[in-house]
Amino acid sequence: MSMSNASETALLNLLFNNTDWANVGDAAGLQKSAAAGSFYVALHTADPTDAGNQTTSEASYTGYARVAVARTGGGWTVSGNQVSNTATVQFGECTAGSATVTHFSVGLLASGAGDILYSGALSASRAVSAGITPLFNPATLVGTVD
Repeated sequence: MSMSNASETALLNLLFNNTDWANVGDAAGLQKSAAAGSFYVALHTADPTDAGNQTTSEASYTGYARVAVARTGGGWTVSGNQVSNTATVQFGECTAGSATVTHFSVGLLASGAGDILYSGALSASRAVSAGITPLFNPATLVGTVD
């Protein structure tokens, strides 16, 4: 079974842009949250896998913290069955330690073992060491529903 294109777009808009999904159940449909809130982007040193959580292989260099991205069009761009970051996502500067990050995830919590909504491989591994500030330009962190 596969979702229709319209359903994929509506689901992503509900989750990432906090937009109602009309006519699911009744005319009002699935309602957006009263307060949009944020999702949290994390960096990983290996694939967190479908069974993982936000702490699975998460980067841990000094200065690292997950980045909050608002559940709005200013935070996320939905196009068809894909969602991507609208603006630059910038992590804290590494002040000690190091990591080679290979994957990212989008999850529910600012810290701790929260659920991952989606994860993916970076287009290239990034070595992070003292003085490096990892950042990801718009439309580089991409997730697909299919």
